[in-house]
Order: sequence, then C-alpha cells, then structure tokens
Amino acid sequence: MDKRFVYLDNNATTEMADEVKEIMRENEDLFGNASSMHTLGRDAETGVEWARGEVARLINAEKREIYFTSGATESNNTVFNIFRDIIDESPERNRIIISSVEHPASIETAKFLNKKGYHVEFAPVDHIGRLDLDKYEKMLSDNVALVSIMLANNESGIIQPVREASRLAKLYGAYFHTDATQAIGKIKVDVKELDVDYLSLSGHKFYGPKGIGVLFVKKGAPMEAFIHGGHQERGFRAGTYNTQAIIGLGKASELARLNLDNESEKLWRLRERLREGIEKNIPHVVVNGSNDRNLTLPGTLNVSFPSAEGESILLYLDMEGIEVSTGSACASGSLEPSYVLLASGLPVELAHGSIRFSLGKNNTEEDVDYVIEKLPPIIEKIRKMSTRKD
Repeated sequence: MDKRFVYLDNNATTEMADEVKEIMRENEDLFGNASSMHTLGRDAETGVEWARGEVARLINAEKREIYFTSGATESNNTVFNIFRDIIDESPERNRIIISSVEHPASIETAKFLNKKGYHVEFAPVDHIGRLDLDKYEKMLSDNVALVSIMLANNESGIIQPVREASRLAKLYGAYFHTDATQAIGKIKVDVKELDVDYLSLSGHKFYGPKGIGVLFVKKGAPMEAFIHGGHQERGFRAGTYNTQAIIGLGKASELARLNLDNESEKLWRLRERLREGIEKNIPHVVVNGSNDRNLTLPGTLNVSFPSAEGESILLYLDMEGIEVSTGSACASGSLEPSYVLLASGLPVELAHGSIRFSLGKNNTEEDVDYVIEKLPPIIEKIRKMSTRKD
C-alpha cells in the first residue's frame, strides 16, 4: 500500500469540520462588538446567542446555563476557584474529591490547591480505569463541598459512572462537576440525566475551533465572576466576545447533535477493526481499558506493546505518515509513564509501551488497514533492538 497520511490523534484535537469553516468564513466580516447596541453589535450578538442555543440543545441545558470560555481548561479551573472561595467562607465544608485519572487541567489544579492548604483528595479507579464506586462512596461525608469526575477519559477512553457518582455526592450535600470534553460528539451527554451542577467542554475536540469552550452551570449552583471587567456573560466572564469562534462552536454543536448516532457507530466499527487487526498480527499486546462498548468511548483504543517503548513506536509510525499519541497531549514532553494507566494498576513497563489511537469522523477503513500493515514490522524491529546485546 502506498504511503498515506493517517491522523489518529483526535483525542488531542480535531480538524475543523467543513461546515464550521464555512460558517466562520461567512461571518468573518461580523466584526462588531456583541456588547454594542448598534446594528453591527446586535448582529454579532445574534450570532453569539444562536451558538449558545445550539450548545444548550447539544447537552439538554437552558441557554442561561451556558457560559462561553476559552476552553475546558479555563472551565475546570473556574469551578475549582469557585469552591476555593466557598471553602474560605464556609470551612465546615472543606474537602474536594476528584478521580485519580482526571485530565491535567484538573489534576494540576488539584495539586496547586493542595499546596495552598486546601484538601483535594483523589478517588481510586479499578483495573480498567473506572471509578471504584465503593471506595469513592466511603470517601464521601458531610464536609465535601465539590466532587469532580470526568465523563470519559482522554487516554483510556473509559466512560465513568458519572450519574451514579453524582447521586452519591448529593446524598451528602456536595455539588458535582464533570469534564465532558472527550465525550461530546461521541456519546450522549445530557446534563439532566447526569444530574450534574457543572460541565466543561472544548470546541476543538469535536471539530470546532480552538480557543473556545463552555462552562455549564446549573441554575441555582454557586457562581461568581472568574474574569472581572465588562458585563459579558451576565458579568461572570468579562472580555469582548470571540464572535467567529463562538459561531463556529455553535455549528460544531449542531453537527455533533445531528450526527451523534452515525458517528458513534462508525467510530466503534473502526476501533474494533483496528483492535482485531493489531491482536491478529502482533503477538503479546495488551489492550488497556475495556472492549465493552458500554464502558468505552467509540474511537479510542489504547494498546501496550511489551518490550517496545511508546516514544519509539510513535516516531516510527510518524515516518510512515501515521500520527498517534503516547498518552495525553497535554502531558507530552515528559518521559514519565501515563499516570492514568498506572492508576489502574498497569505495570510501569506496559505503561511506557502504550500507544493511544484515537479515530475521528474523517478516518476510513483504508486508514485502519494501512496502520495494520505498517505497525507489525515496526513493533518487531523495536523489540529486536531492545533485546539485542552488543
């Protein structure tokens, strides 16, 4: 098979959909400030509010519960900052619980808060990387202010039991936040069914533009200004609107809602084709996470290759035009094994030899077959080098 370009790092970021590019081009002259009262300002405001409505429809929220941010990292940090202030004012509820496999946007914020003297604790996961509900429940008490559990993991693809975790948290009067960044556009996300108070998402994870995201805040949940200045977002998030990006996010949200079932089915089919091809053609591989469709994001496949370093595999694949990841892109640049895989009990060697394949809507069966053709000789070559005695 001739060399081709195959992008399999969609959990890191996605290419903007053609429809998103088109609507952003159509609105490139919509330069008015959406906070202004003149015609250009009102036109920009109309675009912003249309997008707000599309995001709300995507997650079954009310428009007034949607706040635009720069992305899920800002949204996550905002929630933690809200509860830092709440704890300062009401120290009888002074604990925050997150899972041990959260995205770095939450993990690093938790570490920072711990350094500042706040009590952020990490709930353990089981052998597939899913929240251990029994151990989590034992951590809960009346002094927990906030629980934050991601809806789906960006490395393993494991879907977390958010609805159950939220129900337990609320038995103790705690508020609940979920980072749904990886789940949007792949599985159904309904804030009412999940019964969450806060939800974060980023546009660039589901074929929208970068630099734009959302924080959902349930009506009645604590909220305070997190960027001070103008009156945008009802005074809670100041700054002139990035109108084009917001409209692009609105279109991406509309597409995600309309195409969910077809996209989910396609991604799962491609994921299984890739998994079966790897297991058939490469000996001694370990699929991390789960192969249960009810527990795993369609399109995410994390595989460990014993006696082969993940970084070496990535570089050899890149030379063949295949782009993958050794874990979260936000944690790249470090040779440390994935903390997500280690948290589920995976041995260090296997964590070091892990590769995340994350498929997207533009991938095809031919892409998968190309990977299955190119990957086995790469693994064989790396394994031979790792066992060679010079």
